[in-house]
Amino acid sequence: MTALTVSSLFLTTTVSAQQVSNLDELLSRLQSGQIAQTKQNQNREREFTLKVNEQGRLLNEAKATRDQAINTSTRLEKQFQDNEVGLGNKTEALTRRMGELKELFGVLQQVAGDTKSKFQTSVVSAQIAGRGEFLDELAQSMGSSSKLASIEEIERLWFELQREMTQSGKVHSFTRDVVMANGEKQLTQVTRVGGFNLIANGKYLEYIDETGSVAELIRQPSSRYVASAAALSSSSHEVVPFALDPTGGSILGLLVQAPDTQERVEQGGPVGYVILAIGLIGLLIAIERFFTLFLIGGKVNRQLKSDKANSDNPLGRVMLVKEQNPNADTETLELRLSESILREVPKLSSRLTLIKIISVVAPLIGLLGTVTGMINTFQAITLFGTGDPKLMAGGISQALVTTVLGLVVAIPMVFIFTLLHTRSRSIINLLQQQSAGIIAERAEATECSERGA
Repeated sequence: MTALTVSSLFLTTTVSAQQVSNLDELLSRLQSGQIAQTKQNQNREREFTLKVNEQGRLLNEAKATRDQAINTSTRLEKQFQDNEVGLGNKTEALTRRMGELKELFGVLQQVAGDTKSKFQTSVVSAQIAGRGEFLDELAQSMGSSSKLASIEEIERLWFELQREMTQSGKVHSFTRDVVMANGEKQLTQVTRVGGFNLIANGKYLEYIDETGSVAELIRQPSSRYVASAAALSSSSHEVVPFALDPTGGSILGLLVQAPDTQERVEQGGPVGYVILAIGLIGLLIAIERFFTLFLIGGKVNRQLKSDKANSDNPLGRVMLVKEQNPNADTETLELRLSESILREVPKLSSRLTLIKIISVVAPLIGLLGTVTGMINTFQAITLFGTGDPKLMAGGISQALVTTVLGLVVAIPMVFIFTLLHTRSRSIINLLQQQSAGIIAERAEATECSERGA
């Protein structure tokens, strides 16, 4: 049983897995498989023997290539060392021959680099282009020890510096493409004010050195600066005042970013709008009171000049009380007159208290906005820290603007209330004076009648 199992294992590797009818057939197939395997191994051995010579040839070629590479490496290393020695000797010889000129060329390289940086941001480059390319090439050539600057290059560098200084003192007009605020490119006459500013059509321009283009500022500075630019654009060689930027655009950039009045009001937020609405209401009330008291004062003055009482003014209505009570005694007449004056007082002092309330409430609302803005600021600090001041600017702006708006509304309201209150009190005092005069006149009349009786 064991011999049969071993024979089966050999059959799986040399003979096809087919069923046999007896042991003799199995033995025959096993023998034929061994013969076939032996012939296959002999063929492999014969093929390997044939390739032995080829493998030897390849090995010899690899060794020859290796030896050649080693020889080349040795030769190149020796050549590199010789070149280093020769380069050192030539560098030393160049240094000795240059002498003091070496410092000159170093300064020349530094000046070329600094001048290139200056020309990149100079508005003169908007008119004279291509100056930076020469300076860049000069600085690079001076940075290498294999090439020295020629007399022509040194003279051109001096010429470019002199031309920059000369153009910085001139006001010159030229024509070139300008990118307008709406994004369109338009051929425009540009006026260059020295090396400070560019203007066109009464507006300030900026020179973009990255692209070499000139663009109109999307946002212009305040009107007084724009007015000076417009005056220079429309002038014909006469002297006009002009607001120039000596920093070449830094101050102008800050002025452009400065918020105008409308933007400052918008920084106040809802609280700022509430303060302005209250101030507008107070102003309308003040205008109405000014107009009313002015008319009443004029009518009272005309009544003072007339002996006939007229009911269209407070003094006339007070004088009518005397005519309506001709037989009343002094005390009764005094009470009647006091009653009439008290009826006139609300008409004269109407809504003045509201103006006073507005003058008091406006700064309180501004204080509310201040507290709200500071809360927003502290929340921004809690979330983002203090690394970026712009995150806190919104809350601080609201805090300061609302306070300013509250004071702007409150201070005029205080003066307006004082003026209107003084005007109304003067009319009331005039009514009281006339009332006292009427009472005195009635008392004298009564005393005279009693004496005559």
